[in-house]
This record gives sequence, C-alpha cells and structure tokens, in this order.
Amino acid sequence: MRKIVGFVGSSGSGKTTLIEKLVPQLKKRGYRVGTVKHAGHGFEMDREGKDTWRYQQSGADGVLVSSPGKMVLSRQGIPDRLHAVLPFMADMDIILVEGFKKEPIPKIEVFRSAVAQSPLCLSDPMLKAVVSDDALQIGIPIIGLEDIERIVALIEALPDEERPGLGE
Repeated sequence: MRKIVGFVGSSGSGKTTLIEKLVPQLKKRGYRVGTVKHAGHGFEMDREGKDTWRYQQSGADGVLVSSPGKMVLSRQGIPDRLHAVLPFMADMDIILVEGFKKEPIPKIEVFRSAVAQSPLCLSDPMLKAVVSDDALQIGIPIIGLEDIERIVALIEALPDEERPGLGE
C-alpha cells in the first residue's frame, strides 16, 4: 500500500503549514509518512566550503551524508519529474507532495482568498478537494483550513498508487 497526494496552490497559500499539521496526525495512525517538495527554481542544501559542497563541486553525481538516525542524499542529473524521485521514498505508506501540480496524482489545493483570486487547478480531473477559508461553490469538497481530521480522512480514502509509477 502506498498513497501519494499532491498539495498545490499559489505561493503563500499555506501548503507547507498544512502538510506540517497533517504529518503528525498521519503518524499517530501508524503510517510511515514522507514528504516531497518541488523547488522549481532550484535550491542549495549545503554551504560553500563544506565537505559535501566540495564533493559536488568536484563533479560527484551523488553525495550522501549519514549520521546516527539521519541521512541526506543529493543527486545530480535527476529529471524534474515526480516519478524520478519517488523511488527514494519506496518504504513510505503515504507521500505528501508539495508542488508538481502537473503530475497525474490526486491533488488537494490550498486556496486563500487573500492570496489568489481563484484556485489554480479547478480543471484538473485529479483535484479531489480544496482546503480554503472561502465558501467556494465548485463541485468538489471544500474543507476548512483547520479541519485536519477531514483532510486525513480524505487522504486515507484515496486509492493506493497504481504501480509502476507516474508518467514513465
């Protein structure tokens, strides 16, 4: 069993905050929960001069840092597609994805009326609900921003991922 659900919405709508609230509730139910964050404009995890930065600068295709109870993997040349990173989350029961709004996965949009004029993904057939501070009339479930239990129930009700993965 593995469920994958994307959280989409305008910048500043509260996607990260919502995922932060969902993770502990899903873990209380016994799920192994992973998160994937899409950084469309790139990112840096390391600082100049550190060993791992130096390895990457030397041309390493992959750098893994391991310590007791934690590891971080940085890989070069991975396609900017969700299916390329999902194998790194193979042992998770539920994967909460922030971004990757064009991927063919079930989605929940976070919409705040003070941030955007309308939801972004209304025409996406994979949109399952909108989490909002607004009483929208759009033909799919609208869930309040603080109704974490209802969002968890929606995630649990989603079908398991069909394997092999996405858009390969």
